[in-house]
Amino acid sequence: MDKILITDLIARGIIGIKESEREKPQEIKINIVLYADLSKAGTSDDLSDSVNYRTVAKMVLKHAESAQRFTVEALAADLAKLCLEQPGVQGVRVRVEKPGAVRFSGGVGVEIERMKEDIQ
Repeated sequence: MDKILITDLIARGIIGIKESEREKPQEIKINIVLYADLSKAGTSDDLSDSVNYRTVAKMVLKHAESAQRFTVEALAADLAKLCLEQPGVQGVRVRVEKPGAVRFSGGVGVEIERMKEDIQ
C-alpha cells in the first residue's frame, strides 16, 4: 500500500488530565501516515485521483485545537477516525506527542494504527 506522509504538524490545544494542563493551550505534535492506492494519481497527475493531504492536515489541526481531550490516546483515536473517513484512505498511522510533558525528555506520546474496517 502506498503512503502519504504528514510530518511534524504542530497544533496548540488543551490536552492533559492535570488542572494546570487544562488552563491554556499547549503544543501538540502530530505525525500521520495515510495508506492509500496512489497508482492512479501517479499516472494521471490529477489531485482528484489522490488524497488531498492539505485538506487532511487542516481537518486534523482544527480537531486537535478544539477537542480538549484528556489523553493523547483519545486524541490519536479521534484523528485516526477522521482520516479514515476521507475518500481513498484505507489505513492510517497517527502519532500524537506532547513535547516537554516529562522532565528531561523531548516529549511523550502514542502511536496507533487503524484500518478502514476498524471504523465500520
